[in-house]
Amino acid sequence: MKILYSLFLACALSQAQKPFVIDRTIPLNSVSGKFDHLAIDTVRERLFVAATGNHSVEVVNLKTNKIEQSISGLGKPHGLVWVDASSSLYVADGALAELRVYKGNPLALAATIKLSDDADDMVYDQAHHLLFVGHGTGEEAAPAKIAVVDTEHFTLVANLAVSSHPEALEIDANSNRVFANIAGSSEVAIIDTATRTITALWKMNKVADNVPLAFDEKHQLLYVACREPGTVLALDASSGKEIARQSAAGGVDDLFYDATLSRIYLISGEGEVDSYRLDESKSLHELDVLHTAASAKTGLFVPSQHRLYIAVPGAAGHAEIRVFATTPAEGK
Repeated sequence: MKILYSLFLACALSQAQKPFVIDRTIPLNSVSGKFDHLAIDTVRERLFVAATGNHSVEVVNLKTNKIEQSISGLGKPHGLVWVDASSSLYVADGALAELRVYKGNPLALAATIKLSDDADDMVYDQAHHLLFVGHGTGEEAAPAKIAVVDTEHFTLVANLAVSSHPEALEIDANSNRVFANIAGSSEVAIIDTATRTITALWKMNKVADNVPLAFDEKHQLLYVACREPGTVLALDASSGKEIARQSAAGGVDDLFYDATLSRIYLISGEGEVDSYRLDESKSLHELDVLHTAASAKTGLFVPSQHRLYIAVPGAAGHAEIRVFATTPAEGK
């Protein structure tokens, strides 16, 4: 009996220490092809999904777990930002080379701004009502830049040149800074949101193709994930100095920081989510891997819900959103 109890207890502890448990699955029956970024309207409980392969943005009602609107007529929707204050959805379209804003109920196109090819990820600066948008391939016909858009007047107020296509962008609102991954040169660009200028470039060592990043305000760390080789770095957010590194899966595409549990979640195209715990000495410790599905490389972590949404591509009738809940920290 004691042996059976010990086995049961060990199994229970192992389960409790897994970073995630499945919450539910939302079918996207009319959608096919690959996905890119996601955004959320927590007030109306709607999830926005950039369905690049379907040339659409899908609006998912999280109360009914059904698609309530499909925004069609797009080329390759990549970056998405929802702004609660103005009830506006911003969409960066890489094929149409433009930034679009949708408003109303149902959402309808309100205005566009012309950018360059491969308009991609973006981040919103709420304090200054500015949207920072990475665009451009880095080739002569489409130079790589970070557009700065005044969302109150929907005008382009700056266009900051960088050496190659900007990947993920993150914001440190308290210090008026935006971080941008410049993957072609293994650098992170630091943008002053007040002056709208690039103030520094942080070069990383022995890694390349840095795509996603996430900011940890409490510990003043910037987490950067790289594809060559698969690595996650913790950088000092003031100087760019490397504090820690760990190996990671290849094909990394999205990265999030969970401030409640001091965890990092890294989504890769290999069909898994790598999780890491940050300790008091700012070292990273690997947790259990969450296996999802092949090519499920993008998602969204929503801190207020303690939920991770993963977009799983497939043919029509097989695409879906898998929703995972975080588990309590070990020993709690």
